[in-house]
Amino acid sequence: MTRASRRPPPVSRDVIVDAAIRVLDRDGPRPSMDAFAVEAGITKPRLYRQFTDKGDLYAAIGARFADSAFAATGTDLTLLLQPPNAAIDRALNDYAVGILAHPNVFRFLTQTSANREGAAGQYDLASTVAGRFAERARAVADSIPLDAEGLEYLARAIVGVMIVLTDLWLSDAEPDAGEFVGRVHELVWGMIDAFLRGRGITADPGVPIFVTLAALNPDAGGV
Repeated sequence: MTRASRRPPPVSRDVIVDAAIRVLDRDGPRPSMDAFAVEAGITKPRLYRQFTDKGDLYAAIGARFADSAFAATGTDLTLLLQPPNAAIDRALNDYAVGILAHPNVFRFLTQTSANREGAAGQYDLASTVAGRFAERARAVADSIPLDAEGLEYLARAIVGVMIVLTDLWLSDAEPDAGEFVGRVHELVWGMIDAFLRGRGITADPGVPIFVTLAALNPDAGGV
């Protein structure tokens, strides 16, 4: 057997992230890099061949979490393309279900760096998700067109409120997705409604915002 054939097969970044999420689900939001490596079946030095440092791994965990738990609010623009009442309920419910599947991952990502193994571990979940949401919402606003000044503030406010209230919600003995939706819906719509009213637009929560905006711009080329 040659030296090359005795080398262990490479372990991908995705495999390590999967292992890290299992550790968080099982052991709580304050794990060690050693625990991640053991769960992935590798040594800690091998883990660092895939990730430059803890911050790199934390960012990968955060990206995975954002892609799943925030999918309804950050990728498909349901808040603009569907009636707000139905869209907000759907987005918040999908989010709550995603959180309940991995509550310790949420806690891990929203801890301050003081509770981690150094400042390099801090990951700004709110900024990451809000940035995605604002980018897609701006693309729709530009196609109307709609004055998108302050859209980043709106996105950050919505995501920030959701994250803060999620922390409160998870403190319940038995957090329920329906309860989260019921408590947060009005706040989210209130921020969107205030943003639109600031631009002279009165939106019916039973009509897609995209339709409302397009009706204000009949020359928008059928958008």
